[in-house]
Amino acid sequence: MIAAEQHYAQGVLFADVQRQYIFGDQKIFPDAEPLHALPFIEAKYSNKKNQPGFDLTRFVNENFLLPQYAASANNSINRTIEDYIINLWDSLTRSHTSYRGSLIALPRPYIAPGGRFNELYYWDSYFTMLGLMQSGRLKMVEHMVDNFTYLINSIGFVPNATRTYYLTRSQIPFYAPMVRLLEEAKGAAILKKYLPALEKEYAFWMKGKEALNEAFDANLHVVKMDGGALLNRYWDTENRPRPEGYAFDLEAFKLASDKENFYRNIRAACESGWDFSSRWLADGKNLHSICTVDIVPVDLNCMMFYMEKTLLDAYDVAGNKLMKQKFEKIVSHRTEAIEKYFWDDSCSIYKDYHLKKGCSTEAITLAMLFPLFVGVSPRPRAEKVLRFVKENLLRAGGLLTTQSATQHQWDAPKGWAPLQWVGYLSALRYEDFDLAKAIKKNWMHNVEHHYTQTGKLMEKYPVDDYKSLGGEYPNQEGFGWTNGVYLKMKYST
Repeated sequence: MIAAEQHYAQGVLFADVQRQYIFGDQKIFPDAEPLHALPFIEAKYSNKKNQPGFDLTRFVNENFLLPQYAASANNSINRTIEDYIINLWDSLTRSHTSYRGSLIALPRPYIAPGGRFNELYYWDSYFTMLGLMQSGRLKMVEHMVDNFTYLINSIGFVPNATRTYYLTRSQIPFYAPMVRLLEEAKGAAILKKYLPALEKEYAFWMKGKEALNEAFDANLHVVKMDGGALLNRYWDTENRPRPEGYAFDLEAFKLASDKENFYRNIRAACESGWDFSSRWLADGKNLHSICTVDIVPVDLNCMMFYMEKTLLDAYDVAGNKLMKQKFEKIVSHRTEAIEKYFWDDSCSIYKDYHLKKGCSTEAITLAMLFPLFVGVSPRPRAEKVLRFVKENLLRAGGLLTTQSATQHQWDAPKGWAPLQWVGYLSALRYEDFDLAKAIKKNWMHNVEHHYTQTGKLMEKYPVDDYKSLGGEYPNQEGFGWTNGVYLKMKYST
């Protein structure tokens, strides 16, 4: 059961700690564990903060247990990268069966990404699971799927990650692919087992559709297109600064183009997993122009297609003919809508769609590969996309995330393991074996090169000639999805 007090991010103490940058990383204080009841700490702070000689840092250290972000060990014994990853799984294993501060309790152990990320993250976990399966750790994959099932059943959806300050949003939905991984190992009966949770997650993403009409074309995650098709967008039920980025959000707000929706747009971008990227920015560069909730994203809608297709198959296994027929229509409608609204003839690629402008956005990103990743793209269009990727986004170190070079971490020159896998599998699915081979070779060489230099695996990598890897926070080590994708790629053909 979720704790009634979700987080303490609305209190005066929290605001003061974050605004005064007591910690360089704004995630530290939201992750801290209070040593006493929060009302008691707040009252004590109110009484003491104006006294002569009061030290806020000392007060925090006396009243909170700060999180320990354990660094992964260097490769000090000259192990191969594969052996290093296999040994790393144990050090990335976490188990939290009771609530600790903002950390949500889970019934089973799980693999954390690493670095500052000790909690269970949603879409990260699928790519981590690829490597766990390759390592023969089926039981851990089952534990993690069961944790996500628990979250769906107890909360109603999978939060961004297992912190109470993430309970206002989810993340790009990868629960259905996780279930499919188990199906590959244990057979079709898995679909029936997890069908109730799949239904609940789908209901979360489609909540509010009944209220849509010609005058009200967007509600929560659901949007109604001009032709009547229902698609989805990223959203967050809160519209205030993020606890884990509090001062950062307050500063960015000062220049915000849309102050009414700024914080929600920031949070919605976090739900996408691409926090942050030029794809969400009206001017393609500055965070204060963010307009996430006005954008209908191609990747999200492809993963919704995948969820709907998985539900269709699960109803087939369960022998529910009526629901199977219903979802055959839903899948067909989603397929038509993806091709209608996300295909950009001028570039011959898939792009996000701007709901208010009624046209494709300007951003050219690897999200274009998701229709191929889920197999919904017609072959002629898929071939054009792969050609574009090969000519414009493939670099010596893997695939660029976008064509725009900005300070944001989901832009050039950065490359991210999950998108390398999406690109690799997309090329394989549509039989562009040369491109698949190039993505695999370039990305693995990139990871191996940096491993040789540092003895570690990282969250993200430069894939171009750039040397700096800036972003919204420092590059993290560990790292779950890099480990998973590397192992899976190594043994894929």
